[in-house]
Amino acid sequence: MPKNKFKQKNMAVPIENHKTAAWSDIKDLKRESKVFVPSELEVRNAKEWVDTNQK
Repeated sequence: MPKNKFKQKNMAVPIENHKTAAWSDIKDLKRESKVFVPSELEVRNAKEWVDTNQK
């Protein structure tokens, strides 16, 4: 058994918070590709976030 159990103990902790992702508010689902289509508001929010965080 390994001495360092940090990784095993923290595997359940999520790395990112997906509640604010553009795909969290799903408007539709494409039939063939099973791709989520976000709402127009979420697309605008995502674009605004990218525009403000560009270097």
